[in-house]
Amino acid sequence: MRMDRGDPLSAYEVINGYSTRRLAEIIRDYGEERFASRIANAIDKARRSAPIETTTELSEIIRSAIPAPARREGPHPAKRTFQAIRIEVNGELAGLEKAVTDACRFLNPGGVIAVITFHSLEDRIVKNVFKDLQHPCTCPPSAPVCICGRKQELEIITAKPLTASGGELTANPRARSAKLRAARRLLQ
Repeated sequence: MRMDRGDPLSAYEVINGYSTRRLAEIIRDYGEERFASRIANAIDKARRSAPIETTTELSEIIRSAIPAPARREGPHPAKRTFQAIRIEVNGELAGLEKAVTDACRFLNPGGVIAVITFHSLEDRIVKNVFKDLQHPCTCPPSAPVCICGRKQELEIITAKPLTASGGELTANPRARSAKLRAARRLLQ
């Protein structure tokens, strides 16, 4: 799961070293897993007897923590947890807000930024950055005039994100989670 092999944090350390509470937060927030607490408790129980060494072992622990009816539907029950661990290990969301904000500000007037996201957490960050740069005023709604002095920097082109069509999904099922958002830098 480690993209940058020079970074000391590994999935092994997250699984075997993080507190149960922190594990549950990561699984819930990054994996959007509704059984996060159950999974974190199952991991904690298993690692008390011996460290969790393999992905197969972890996968089985996760599967056993999820109620049987929920395991029968959808993708593999460990998918969201593995995604959450990967996001934590790689710090995938840590710099996204700053990167998108900086990229927008480096655009020439009239330039367009297009961002493709593959996860709802990423999409939410991009959407919020675009909205903040389109409506930057921080004055209270009751103020008769703007006193903060912040000016609109972007115009959002895609009110809703663009997603793959049925034909595209048939040709490339992996495009299922892709969302495209675009905005234009205003002339200043």
